[in-house]
Amino acid sequence: MAISFTRASGAARRGAQYHSTRSITPFRHVATSRPFHRALEWLGGAVVGAALSLGRAAMRNVGMAATLGLLAALCGLQALALLRAPAAWLPSAVTVQLSAGENITLGQRELGAPQADRNHLSLRRDPQGAWMLRNLSAAKQVLLLRGSAEQRLGSLPLQDQQRFQIDGAVFEVRSADARGAAFTRDGHEWRYDGATLYRDGRAQANCPESRLSTKALALWNRAMPLALTIARPLAFGGNLYCDNRLGLPQVTPGAAQLGRVDGRLQLTAGNPDGDRAAVLLSGAAGQTDLRKQEAPLAGVTAIQVGRTRFQVVANGDQLTLNPGRNVKLFSEPELKLPQQISWQWQQRDLWQAGHANVLWLGIAICLAAIAMAAAGALAYPAHSGATRSPPSKGRAQRAAPPSGSGTAATPATRAPTFAANRIDASMQAMRRSSPWAGHVATAGAWIAAAAMLATGVIALISQRAGFPPGAACSLLLGACALLLWLALPGRLTLLSAAAIVLLAAGLLSQLELGLGAQESSWLRYYQKSTAMLAIGTGLGGLLRLWARQQAAQHAPLRQRSIEWLLALFTAIALAALAAQVLWGDETGVFDLQPVELAKLALTALTAHCLALRFGWLSGPQRGPQGLKDQGARWLQLIAPALLFLALLGLALVQVDDFSPLILLLIWSTGMAFAYATAAGNRLLAAALIACVLLAAGAVVYLRMVGTDDLIRWGFYADRFLVWLNPAEHPHTGQQLLLGARAISDGGWLGADHWLGLRSLGQAAGAVVHIPAVQDDFAASFFLNRHGLAGGLLLWLAQAAFLTGILLAALRAHKSGAAARDFRHAWAGRFRYFALCGGGAFVLGHFLLSWGTNLAIFPIMGQPMSFLSAGGSHLLFFLCPLLAFSAISAPSLEGE
Repeated sequence: MAISFTRASGAARRGAQYHSTRSITPFRHVATSRPFHRALEWLGGAVVGAALSLGRAAMRNVGMAATLGLLAALCGLQALALLRAPAAWLPSAVTVQLSAGENITLGQRELGAPQADRNHLSLRRDPQGAWMLRNLSAAKQVLLLRGSAEQRLGSLPLQDQQRFQIDGAVFEVRSADARGAAFTRDGHEWRYDGATLYRDGRAQANCPESRLSTKALALWNRAMPLALTIARPLAFGGNLYCDNRLGLPQVTPGAAQLGRVDGRLQLTAGNPDGDRAAVLLSGAAGQTDLRKQEAPLAGVTAIQVGRTRFQVVANGDQLTLNPGRNVKLFSEPELKLPQQISWQWQQRDLWQAGHANVLWLGIAICLAAIAMAAAGALAYPAHSGATRSPPSKGRAQRAAPPSGSGTAATPATRAPTFAANRIDASMQAMRRSSPWAGHVATAGAWIAAAAMLATGVIALISQRAGFPPGAACSLLLGACALLLWLALPGRLTLLSAAAIVLLAAGLLSQLELGLGAQESSWLRYYQKSTAMLAIGTGLGGLLRLWARQQAAQHAPLRQRSIEWLLALFTAIALAALAAQVLWGDETGVFDLQPVELAKLALTALTAHCLALRFGWLSGPQRGPQGLKDQGARWLQLIAPALLFLALLGLALVQVDDFSPLILLLIWSTGMAFAYATAAGNRLLAAALIACVLLAAGAVVYLRMVGTDDLIRWGFYADRFLVWLNPAEHPHTGQQLLLGARAISDGGWLGADHWLGLRSLGQAAGAVVHIPAVQDDFAASFFLNRHGLAGGLLLWLAQAAFLTGILLAALRAHKSGAAARDFRHAWAGRFRYFALCGGGAFVLGHFLLSWGTNLAIFPIMGQPMSFLSAGGSHLLFFLCPLLAFSAISAPSLEGE
């Protein structure tokens, strides 16, 4: 049939065309106007043409076909995991029924709150029928919400002429308001303003173990007005009078705290290890023991126990608690509970999520726009520039291989080519009949990127508001984001293909972890990652389209504008780092990690300065003006030092870990090696290689020598001791021991002996109990689920990604070296150093994470790129790096 079809006569072809034209005549009766008929005709032809052209492009581009196949397989495994996930049940409402004068104790089992204590709350009804709540936990507070106001059980605001007692120490309050409190004891007068503690009018000295950040913050609070100070609590207990500590003999450190909460100074019973000290507050209303403080539930709308928040509804003798998040999951709706407690069960729904279902509309718009962009890019090659126009008959004959070459087309291979040419001919006819059709590809790409960005933002906001999207919705959102990356105009490189595969594998691992844990909150990592990926893909896609449009219009940014943008980017990164030092901790600030943004800014600024360094010889070198210009260039070159020192200082004073130092060391070595390669400095390159070999030898030496000489190392000694002998430190080495056990259970083929295929969507077991298994120890879960064989495949994808970065950097270096114009030379060198710096950071994350999980290095908290649930690392570093690499890659135009 294929041979007879391809050799059909012209009359037969004309007949086929006539029959094809008559086959769509019913649309003419439906259409009310000729433009509508043309639109329907174009849409039908575009769908058919896109399908055939996509198949032809896949056959012609093996890399695109392989990437699409791997993406489809990994997304299919995610869908299979959702389908195979067993039914899980959770309480939608916890109803407590008490008569007047009765009480009951609630804990983790009765509330279904995984982070609650065994006996956490005491509920009772007083003789008048009012509901009263008391916190029984010594280590975890209970938060009551009355509208926008919050109350922590175990705390009360200080007032004038009160007296408070901590164990046996009694303090007389002279004055207390929103600005500060003054109190006396044993002839000493204390004044606290919410940030600094003054003893007899003088601020106390810093504590001996205070870190540099604490000392800097204390100086800031003393020098700045009260409105600009950073709130720091006052801690009672211990034997030291220093900083914001008020020592009390025979009292556990931190037995009580005084801090600024909601604009008032509140005294709070501390949470020491062991029994809580007595904290009594006496005033006109009587004496209150903060350890036994009861609060009425009248007017309370929600309470938070551990990490679980309950909506509260009181109705006579019934109190209904509706858990909203962090709820324990059960395999069946059956649990033995006390007589006064009843549960209303609901089944976990992975396909719908209430208010978040509006995201399906955004995903549908994204898919339609992606299809429109792909159809335009494949069926309108003259406009999109993504593919070449089909050769004419004469060109095809001239391009035909000579006989005997072994590559002559057979009749079986000519049939698809003829069919594709017919579709291309119909597309050209439609372009002539519809002038606007040529802009479909560009418009579809812009719409898809903008819709993807908006959908990702809505998904992230809805999740933060307590209405997360369903797992199926997040699956489709992540798949659309990765598909959009392939549909955008430009060349598919090894770097982009490997990144897409790694992102899909990481999402699969996070989904498996979320489905395997017996808590409803574990899916939030997967949902957040897909939302962050959608936001990053949307922003990166808009940037790629804008850069492509600027290049087509020959309107590149001026050098001065680029430098101002880099300076603004650096200022934002420094401000974010300062915010983390002042208001955050080592986990970040405002649920973000500014360090990731600072790493990107450091890479871009360093690449710019090194690119300028190679252009020195083209400028004036002699005379006063030459010296002045050279001095200005030196100022430009040392600009990254400020950001580098800021990152180094943050690593030293803010993070109780040395992994940022190792990461910066790897990045510095990579940038120095890139500079040595570009400058042809073989001596520097050899010295760097020797340093790397020396570092590897030091790791082996530490393994062989042991732990005798590590005691005097001080701050970092414990981590090395745990690394070298984890069995001797079972408590602090729990993370390492559990990770090693998980990897051992995985073996070569995974815990299910089927590379994780049989355990898709099933319970994860004890692996979820590894601390930070979703982040630092994500590789341990992956090896446990998919085995060392799956790990080898992941290593190959990671090696392909690093190889793609290296190849892209070498192409950029060659482009810059061959350029004769300063702007083109700078652009090539900038791309070269930026790609090398970004690749060095990714290599550092791979090395540190694999070294931590496989016990090659001491435990260092760095997420594994693409695999861990690090939203900030994905949004602020990986997505911009991928967008920059796609912009730097040469297009197919003109090839």
